[in-house]
Amino acid sequence: MSNSWKVTIIIVAAVAILSTPAVWLLSSPDAGQLAGATIQAAVGIVALVWALIQRPDNHADNVVVRTGQADASGGGTAVTGIRHRRESSGSAKAEQTGNATASGDGSSAVSGIDYS
Repeated sequence: MSNSWKVTIIIVAAVAILSTPAVWLLSSPDAGQLAGATIQAAVGIVALVWALIQRPDNHADNVVVRTGQADASGGGTAVTGIRHRRESSGSAKAEQTGNATASGDGSSAVSGIDYS
């Protein structure tokens, strides 16, 4: 969900929570108006909570499929997939990655996902 939609839902939920129930409750409501005010406030609260727990659209879902070979030597790094930071909010998926070969001191090779 984009931030603009999230803000819109939060504003509409806040208006639903506060508007009509406040008017009804200030004018000595009968049983039906009290029930309506309660239901409207509950629906507004549910919409507000739903908007707050939605993931933003700008998370990075990384997918890599059938990559080629990578060779590293002399302290280099070869990754035939994804280098994904642990603190990143997105997900990573690697399928059918190619061979990653490392040779020499300090070299590393990853075929798949490198969580660095």
